[in-house]
Amino acid sequence: MSDLEVPLTERPKRKKIWVDYFVNFRWIIVIFVVLPISFTLYFLTYLGDVKSEMKSYKKRQKEHDENVKKVVKRLKERNPSKDGLVCTARKPWIAVGMRNVDYKRARHFEVDLSAFRNILEIDKERMIAKVEPLVNMGQISRATVPMNLSLAVVAELDDLTVGGLINGYGIEGSSHIYGLFSDTVVAYEIVLADGQVVRATKDNEYSDLFYAIPWSQGTLGLLVSAEIKLIHIKEYMKLTYHPVKGSLKDLAQGYIDSFAPKDGDQDNPDKVPDFVETMIYNPHEGVMMTGRYASKEEAKQKGNKINSIGWWFKPWFYQHAQTALKKGEFVEYIPTREYYHRHTRCLYWEGKLILPFADQFWFRYLLGWLMPPKVSLLKATQGEAIRNYYHEMHVIQDMLVPLYKVGDALEWVHREMEVYPIWLCPHKLFRLPIKTMIYPEPGFETHRRQGDTSYAQMYTDVGVYYAPGPVLRGEVFDGAEAVRRMEQWLIENHGFQPQYAVSELNERSFWRMFDGGLYEEARKKYKAVGTFMSVYYKCKKGRKTEKEVQEAEQAQVETPYAELDP
Repeated sequence: MSDLEVPLTERPKRKKIWVDYFVNFRWIIVIFVVLPISFTLYFLTYLGDVKSEMKSYKKRQKEHDENVKKVVKRLKERNPSKDGLVCTARKPWIAVGMRNVDYKRARHFEVDLSAFRNILEIDKERMIAKVEPLVNMGQISRATVPMNLSLAVVAELDDLTVGGLINGYGIEGSSHIYGLFSDTVVAYEIVLADGQVVRATKDNEYSDLFYAIPWSQGTLGLLVSAEIKLIHIKEYMKLTYHPVKGSLKDLAQGYIDSFAPKDGDQDNPDKVPDFVETMIYNPHEGVMMTGRYASKEEAKQKGNKINSIGWWFKPWFYQHAQTALKKGEFVEYIPTREYYHRHTRCLYWEGKLILPFADQFWFRYLLGWLMPPKVSLLKATQGEAIRNYYHEMHVIQDMLVPLYKVGDALEWVHREMEVYPIWLCPHKLFRLPIKTMIYPEPGFETHRRQGDTSYAQMYTDVGVYYAPGPVLRGEVFDGAEAVRRMEQWLIENHGFQPQYAVSELNERSFWRMFDGGLYEEARKKYKAVGTFMSVYYKCKKGRKTEKEVQEAEQAQVETPYAELDP
């Protein structure tokens, strides 16, 4: 019997080491160092955004064109035999994801993209926002929401950037309608390996590149702007909190029923809410939340409750939602932009581990305005030992699974990791004319399971973010082995793992999870091989030596469905 199969009450106790004590008192560094610097950086970033907004779109576009020329010039200065592979000059610790950016420790050729952080245009006629890759969600929602416009998919955390959400992974409570963040992009402006600047859409000569960019982690070219779909919105979100109790399978079915009509009428706006989110608090209780846009007039009608959750002293959103387990179903109206960023201040529930008392009323009133700490600074203030500790004793993973398998996924997480709360968010996985890195199950349209349509299979993000139960109880837990088992389960169940997370996959297993056909063709066609690192080696855990990276560039994937190594 393996250790992970031992009943939780029988797991052996783990002997504490010095790192445990450092982690327990890390809040001192966070309060006196990370929070003040974070607040300063947030304020300076805001001033930079205001300065950018004072410029006309014409001037911003002119500056953009000049910066693109600088990128092209920089690429042409590279000597392939001496300078190494191309990557951005962004420091490794700045990335919001928890994966170690170890590929930058090998020799590489840096291209500075730090100037690409401007909104270039809000086109109300075409309903398109043209933005640069370092524009973040807080910046763009601040510009669009006052116009009663929004990106179709707005990721919850303010610091998440357009480039990261496109090249990596982005989801929100509206993804059951619009798909992932990358599904809402209508055009990419890419600087290719040879310095050529192209605009890729699904209908032009670069349509293969258009479909290959999502999940490619910037390994096909340098993204310098994107045109993204806008939608009309209203001032408030009418949010219904519905508690469900029972087994994990009961909770899963309650979640599915909250947004997927049993008659299969998934495209009917009268039956499908605008936003969906569920939080599972323990193996027997969860709260299903559904939202619909509402006008200011509706929200302010007599008897309606308005809750401005954006104030720093307000209870953390996940804890506020949890109150439905005691008082039953209730409805309230939340200002739309505050709802979009509801998980920013507490980083979902990770804030509870970073600052154990930060959710207390006294801290929220006194210092809550300093929250949240920047993830980049949290990473910058941890050494190698702390980083390794978090990889072993902490889980930050998203499991993308077919909707009908969400109950199985919840049972798997409980059995293998015992992490709560668990975040559930559905998203459409579209059947596209070209097979991309992630794709629906073959033949899904013939089954027409609850939530599916003829053109898209409904998937669910099972967000697992916290310290596992065994770790909280001081028991032995092998984090790397748990992730390996999770990845194997995903492969067996046609699931996917977002690449921001720490992965234990070897290369053959990686290409069993993802389809590499289109990606590899695009790398060859657009001369990315030998210029940009492959997506697997960019995501691979551990340090990369220069020799290893160069060898990886010479090797070609044998087949996207290679068998697992023995």
